Amino acid sequence: LQFTEEKLGQAEKTELDAHLENLLSKAECTKLWTEKIMKQTEVLLQPNPNARIEEFVYEKLDRKAPSRMNNPELLGQYMIDAGNEFGPGTAYGNALIKCGETQKRIGAADRELIQTSAINFLTPLRNFIEGDYKTITKERKLLQNKRLDLDAAKTRLKKAKVAEARAASEQEVRITQSEFDRQAEITRLLLEGISSTHAHHLRCLNDFVEAQMTYYAQCYQYMLDLQKQLGSFPSTFLSNNNQSSTTPVQSVSSPSVLASASASLPSVSNSMVTSGLSELKSSSGSRKARVLYDYDAANSSELSLLADEVITVYSIPGMDSDWLMGERGSQKGKVPITYLELLN
Repeated sequence: LQFTEEKLGQAEKTELDAHLENLLSKAECTKLWTEKIMKQTEVLLQPNPNARIEEFVYEKLDRKAPSRMNNPELLGQYMIDAGNEFGPGTAYGNALIKCGETQKRIGAADRELIQTSAINFLTPLRNFIEGDYKTITKERKLLQNKRLDLDAAKTRLKKAKVAEARAASEQEVRITQSEFDRQAEITRLLLEGISSTHAHHLRCLNDFVEAQMTYYAQCYQYMLDLQKQLGSFPSTFLSNNNQSSTTPVQSVSSPSVLASASASLPSVSNSMVTSGLSELKSSSGSRKARVLYDYDAANSSELSLLADEVITVYSIPGMDSDWLMGERGSQKGKVPITYLELLN
C-alpha cells in the first residue's frame, strides 16, 4: 500500500542520503559495464556461438567439454595432410607442411590464451556478477522494504488521533527507523566494496593484457620463423612435367607477408623457359647454372647451395623431374631445379 501511494504521489518517501545514492549508481554502472566487457571478451575468445553455448552447458553440468581442434589447428592439419599427399620433396608440399606446423602452433597459443584469460580475467568478472552483485541486490531490496516499513509507520503516526495510538505509532517509527538505519549501514558497507572490486578487476585486466601480449608475441615469432623458412623458397616455379614442355615458367609474386624477406633475395629471371630444361634433360651434356637462393642439403645425396654461386648441372635418366645433379669442384649431389637459373 505504501509503495502504491508513493507511486501515486499520495505518500511521502524517506530519501536515501546522497552518499548512498552515489554508491548505488556506481554499483549499477559497474555491473552493467562488467557484464558487457565479460560477454564481448567471451565472443572475442570464442567467436562460435554454438561452441560458447556448449561450453556453458558443460560448465553448468560440471563436466569437461570434449577436446576438439580449433580453427588454426584444423587448417594446419589440412595443410600438413595436403603437403604429404603432394610430396614433402616438392617445393609446394614442403611449404604446406611448414605452414601447417606453424598454424598448429598458433592454434596451441590460441588455446593457451583462452585458458589463461578465462582463469585470470573472465572468472573474476563473472564471480562479481554472480556473487558480490547478487548480494548487493538482495541487501538493497531489503533496504527498500525497510524504508517502506518506516514510511508506512510515519504515515500511521501522522494519522493517529488518540494519545495511546500516537504512543504506539511513535514506538513503531523508532523501531522501523533503527531497522532501516541498520540496513542502510549494511548496504553502504557492501557498496563501498565496489572500489576494491575496481582495484581487483584492474589487476585482472593487467593479467588479460599480459596473456594477449604473450599470445601475439608467440604468433609473431612463429610467423617470423615461418617467413624465414619460406623465404628460402623461390618465387618462380617451373611448370610440372605433365604440362607441355613449351609452357613458360609461371611467375608467382611473393605474398606481401614475404615482402621483407624477398627484398633481400636476388631478382628472379623470368626469361628461362622449360624448353631450356627439356633440352638439358634430353641431351647428355651439362650446363652452367646460377644459384638463386641458399639451399641446405637435407641428406648426403644432396648438394648445399649458396646464392649467386655458379655450378655445373646435368640430368640423369630416371631422376625426379624436380631435381638435377649439381657439381662444384669435387663435390656433387642432387639440387632442386627451382633454386637455379640456367645460363647459356
